[in-house]
Amino acid sequence: MKGLVGGSGKRGIQEHLLSLLQNCNSVSNFIEIHTQVVLNGLSHKNIIIAKLLSFYIASGHLQHAHHLFDKLSNPTTTVWNHLIRSYARTHSPWKSLQCYNDMVSSVAQPDGFTYSSLLTACARGGLVKEGEQMHAIVLVKGYCSNVFVDTSLINFYSRDGVVERARHVFDDMTKRSVVSWNSMLAGYVRCGDFDGARRVFDAMPERNVVSWTTMVAGCARGGKSRQALLLFGEMRRARLELDQVALVAALSACAELGDLKLGRWIHWYVQQGFVAKQPSVRLNNALIHMYASCGIIRAAYQVFAKMPQKSTVSWTSMIMAFGKHGLGKEALDLFKTMVNDGVGVIGVRPDETTFIAVLCACSHAGFVDEGRKIFASMKHTCRVSPRIEHYGCMVDLLSRAGFLDEARELIETMPLKPNEALWGALLGGCRIHKNSGLASQVENKLVPELNADQAVGYLVLLSNIYALGERWRDVITVRQKMIEMGAKKPPGRSWI
Repeated sequence: MKGLVGGSGKRGIQEHLLSLLQNCNSVSNFIEIHTQVVLNGLSHKNIIIAKLLSFYIASGHLQHAHHLFDKLSNPTTTVWNHLIRSYARTHSPWKSLQCYNDMVSSVAQPDGFTYSSLLTACARGGLVKEGEQMHAIVLVKGYCSNVFVDTSLINFYSRDGVVERARHVFDDMTKRSVVSWNSMLAGYVRCGDFDGARRVFDAMPERNVVSWTTMVAGCARGGKSRQALLLFGEMRRARLELDQVALVAALSACAELGDLKLGRWIHWYVQQGFVAKQPSVRLNNALIHMYASCGIIRAAYQVFAKMPQKSTVSWTSMIMAFGKHGLGKEALDLFKTMVNDGVGVIGVRPDETTFIAVLCACSHAGFVDEGRKIFASMKHTCRVSPRIEHYGCMVDLLSRAGFLDEARELIETMPLKPNEALWGALLGGCRIHKNSGLASQVENKLVPELNADQAVGYLVLLSNIYALGERWRDVITVRQKMIEMGAKKPPGRSWI
């Protein structure tokens, strides 16, 4: 960047630099602009300093920000507020409170924006006591009627799980904005109180896209998929912009209910370019999950293949989709591609869930050797410590394939305490391969630790294994044990 000193004067240079700062999105260019600020003697201009600070902190260049801030002799309230607000948005929100302590020792006076940012920092950092102290200061300083401060208080208390206190703040507000209503709505949704959320939603004098999206996404995450899709339908009829968060939530509900028709419509909506931005990785992942849950694997893979960027969740979802639908070879090939192509791609590597997906696929396809190799590579190659679920997958794989002794040895030598699922998987292998002798040993390990409701399924399975081996006396003993425990097999259930 060439020098800017010329006939335009200091004011023209300042306006030009502010314009460049406003549109700058590159750190290297930003540093060049900062250099011009220094060369043209504008380092004392608070409006420019505020922009510089905001960019440096938001982009993680805190050292530059501190260096710049320390050069100011008397930072104004606006500059302090930029620093406090910027820290509130980082992974170290508690640093906002440190800045506030320094601020009150200076000539600058905190204002409503200061306390709003501090409460945001307390909410993000889970700083409960500090947030309550800020609330007390707000009351003393007379900012309790400031709509921005009150909205931040609602967010703070609802994030802390105390929605009643958030409601008290909300009820005491003399003036509310749509953001205040949305904050109260989100507080109820976050606490799982959907009845309370619905009452707030129905009482809102004005709703925006955030209001509708909060309800749709909240219901979807809370297991209320039907309500989520009903609200999504109302949102469509209101001709509101369907943002990506609402679309992801609706796709999740479609996957839960098997609503392929609506899922296809959402995919069409995305393809037509109605989404404001390029479809996010998360939205494409939701499409993969929806198609896989509805059994349309070809469509799921087409979405996956066309993704310009893929996350670990993308790969894992597709591997899981192949595995669940009996396409073990495709799941295994995709896992190998992920491991090979993922090297050098930041953030893309197999995680715990990926290994569960591929081990399950190996189990259902009978790929024993491949499963053994993948399980061994978890810790040594990918540095993922096996959890109880991974051991469960391996026991299921070995048991289904008839390697019952190896499966039992794995259970008995694993560093974790085996749970009922592992013994149950071994018992399932005993049924497949009619090994009633090993089933008797599993019974002694499994049944004594279970209550009647937990044991009933395993006892029925044991009875069937003994019947296959024509051990009728043992069948009678198991049935008698069920009667004594008061265990009854629950009736079969179906969504259909």
